[in-house]
Amino acid sequence: MGKMIFLVANGDLRLSANQKCWPVQAEVEAAVIEAIKREGHDVRRGHEYAPEKKHGFIDSQKRGIEVFRTIPDDAPLIVVEAVWQYSQHLMPGLLHHKGPILTVANWSGQWPGLVGLLNLNASLRKAGKSFDTLWSVDFKDRFFLDGLKTWLRGEPLHHDRSHVKAMAKTALPGESQKLGKELADRLRRDKALLGVFDEGCMGMYNAIIPDELLAPMGVFKERLSQSALYAEMLATSDAEARAVYDWLLQKGMTFKYGPVTETDLTEAQVLEQCKMYIATLRIADAFGCDAVGIQYQQGLKDLTPASDLAEGLLNNVDRPPVKDRQGRLLYPGAPLPHFNEVDEGVALDALVTNRVWNALGLSPETTLHDVRYGEDYDGRFIWTLEISGSVPPAHFARGYAEAVSERQPPMYFRLGGGTIKGISKPGHVVWSRVYIEAGELKADMGLAESVALPREETERRWSITTPQWPMMHTLFPGIGRDQFMAQHCSNHIQVAYAPDKISAFKALTTKAAMFAEMGLTLNFCGQTET
Repeated sequence: MGKMIFLVANGDLRLSANQKCWPVQAEVEAAVIEAIKREGHDVRRGHEYAPEKKHGFIDSQKRGIEVFRTIPDDAPLIVVEAVWQYSQHLMPGLLHHKGPILTVANWSGQWPGLVGLLNLNASLRKAGKSFDTLWSVDFKDRFFLDGLKTWLRGEPLHHDRSHVKAMAKTALPGESQKLGKELADRLRRDKALLGVFDEGCMGMYNAIIPDELLAPMGVFKERLSQSALYAEMLATSDAEARAVYDWLLQKGMTFKYGPVTETDLTEAQVLEQCKMYIATLRIADAFGCDAVGIQYQQGLKDLTPASDLAEGLLNNVDRPPVKDRQGRLLYPGAPLPHFNEVDEGVALDALVTNRVWNALGLSPETTLHDVRYGEDYDGRFIWTLEISGSVPPAHFARGYAEAVSERQPPMYFRLGGGTIKGISKPGHVVWSRVYIEAGELKADMGLAESVALPREETERRWSITTPQWPMMHTLFPGIGRDQFMAQHCSNHIQVAYAPDKISAFKALTTKAAMFAEMGLTLNFCGQTET
């Protein structure tokens, strides 16, 4: 490998986020550069700090293309991430780059680089682009330094993936195989529609499943416009929104209000979110959607408060009733599965989870989380999973009575809007991720535990991540920190509860059987035995 290493830093599309996060990014870059120089290599940044923008990130696809025009296409290249990043900014340059590529993140939940790294890595794996990857708390540990030395010698990095085991359909319990086949055959026969409100959110190339991979299993997309959602919100009456809000208050949900709309949550913001909830159900019903996903971030963010309150309510069985304009109750007694940030891997996963859990008589509430952060606590490595705003209240021990709505951070959400915040109850969890690799749909699956931590530790973890968002303290038996990072092919992970370990195993194996009948290639990860 040549002596000169080029470095790039990808960021957000939103100026406020890039400015706020830049100081941490600069610190991380300095630590990585120092480590490279100690190995006798020079580092050249592929793009300069922009004084007029007050940050040094690549902040658009256009800018990314400009930057890569100046980088020799055979040069060793390191992508350093301490923030959430929009992978689309880099993909045109990375896909045509011929030199070795290393992606690096700081082990921190603050902005967070780990989530950005997992998104970029999953996007590269979907595209079939070779790369290596590392992560570190302080860039002085042996894992990082040894890995960096190996990469600088021009050798590929080989991470431990011994926790991953290919799953053959025939190895599953016969009862699971039978039910999984019945559900997959029914889906193929009757079809299902995924309502996608503006595809391709936040640069998540990894979150788009081509139609030709979905069609053979009987799943199709209904591509919807967020402008239509906004128009339907405008056509929704104040009285209807107030009825949803009053229902939430009667259930015991808490809303933390303040006087300044730019920084505080206000009742007016929440009432707009209630209109979005109503509008989503009406549009989904009109198009016959079996699941629905709102992009929000780069569409509705300049028009209306955040979509998160609506998203969490949609995923709950017990939710405010909504009727169409003729008085017909919509999706009665059931969730309308919502896939946050229009992540279509989540869409397919949530659809299958809903069918399997209902068939087994289990409560079907499911949600994605960001793989946000993790560290040891009392001798166990406990992950902090957070979704950017809302989970179904059924995931809290006391449901709506435990749910708290706080204003979304102004850095990301200019017009505010409330979250559904709380701590996910302890219990048995089935987790999964649907992804694309080498043109093939795959799923990694396993069993996990949502665990209880002392309130002080929970508050500490909220303080170093995003305190307005809901959290799940998660233990993945049989999967180490670095094993998880090496294998997991997304910034997102899907979770659903089961009442006990035997039920969780039955749900896991039935879901695996249905996926297998649908044509997915499956891996079981970690300890999955009963």
